[in-house]
Amino acid sequence: MGFYDTKILPYLTDKACGGGFAKAQRQKVVPHAWGEVLEIGVGSGHNLPLYDAHKVSKVWALEPSREMRAKAVKVATQAAVPVSFISLPGEEIPLDDKSVDTVLVTYTLCTIPDVTTALQQMRRVLKSSGQLIFCEHGQAPDPSVRRWQDRLDPIWGQFAGGCHLNRPIDALIKQAGFHIKTLDTGYIARPKFAGFNYWGTAKPDS
Repeated sequence: MGFYDTKILPYLTDKACGGGFAKAQRQKVVPHAWGEVLEIGVGSGHNLPLYDAHKVSKVWALEPSREMRAKAVKVATQAAVPVSFISLPGEEIPLDDKSVDTVLVTYTLCTIPDVTTALQQMRRVLKSSGQLIFCEHGQAPDPSVRRWQDRLDPIWGQFAGGCHLNRPIDALIKQAGFHIKTLDTGYIARPKFAGFNYWGTAKPDS
C-alpha cells in the first residue's frame, strides 16, 4: 500500500461519498434500517449518524480499510446506536447464519473484488424476515453511456480504489439469491457515466 492508497485515496473517498447527492441518497435509505444491522463498507462512517435509535438495536460496521475505519471509529463515538467494527472484507463476514435483521450497503458493491461472493455472504447472515437495503451507482441503461463506462472502467478503477462504473447492480443482487422488493433508478449526478444510481430493498429468496 503506497502513499496514494493510504493518504490520498481515503481523503478523496471520504469527500466524494459524504456530500451532495451521496448524502441525500443516504438520508433516503438509512432510516429504513431496523433491528440488528450489518453495514457493509462503512467507510468513514457517513451513515452512522442516520440510524434511527428507536428502530436499530446494534450496527455491525464492516470495513477492511484501516484508514477509513479509523475515521469511522471517531464518528461512532457520537452515534445514537451501539457500533461494533469488523475489519474484514465483504467476502468474509464473521457472523452466524440468519443473525441480522438488516444488511445495508451504500456505494460499496462497486469496489468489492468478488461481489457475488460478498452478496451471497450477506444473504447467508440475513434472517428470512430481514431486508437488504442498497444504494449504489452502476451500469447505465443508455447504450452511449454504457460504452463510455466500459471504456473508462479499467482506468477509473486504478485511481478510485478498485471502483467499477459498469456493474449491473439489480442483476447482481438477484443472482446472489435475493428478490427485489423496491427499486428506484436514475441519473442523479454528473458525469453521467458515474451518476446512474440504483436504490431500494430486497429480501432473501426462500
